[in-house]
Amino acid sequence: MDVATTFAISSSALQAQRLRMDVIAANLANAQSTRTPEGGPYKRRDVVLEAMPGGRFDDVLGAQPGGVVRVARIEADAAPPRVVFDPGHPDADAKGYVAYPNVNPMIEMVNLMAATRAYEANVAAVNATKRVLEAALSIGR
Repeated sequence: MDVATTFAISSSALQAQRLRMDVIAANLANAQSTRTPEGGPYKRRDVVLEAMPGGRFDDVLGAQPGGVVRVARIEADAAPPRVVFDPGHPDADAKGYVAYPNVNPMIEMVNLMAATRAYEANVAAVNATKRVLEAALSIGR
């Protein structure tokens, strides 16, 4: 695997984890949003990642392992909303129940920690590759 492939893999993973953290932050920010433009409460979103073969011709032919990660899609969670009895709420139905988003802050925080650790691991991989390149260049001096 060459340096360009290593950087391509790490940079694609950094972009994917960054988007994942943005979606998690949006979930946390809307954990109490009972009204959306689409109608009803906010629906939790989740990022679906997939591995793609490398973009280089050698990678496509299978001469070299490698590939990148990409965001396949951002899905809305199909779980039903959390229903709470609050007859004084402006979004309460005729029976006094309010539909809140299906966002569990504890799960979102665990997902955020996992995405942060994956991001940090890819930064470490980029830095290790840079150190190897610097060491290779210093050999020729």
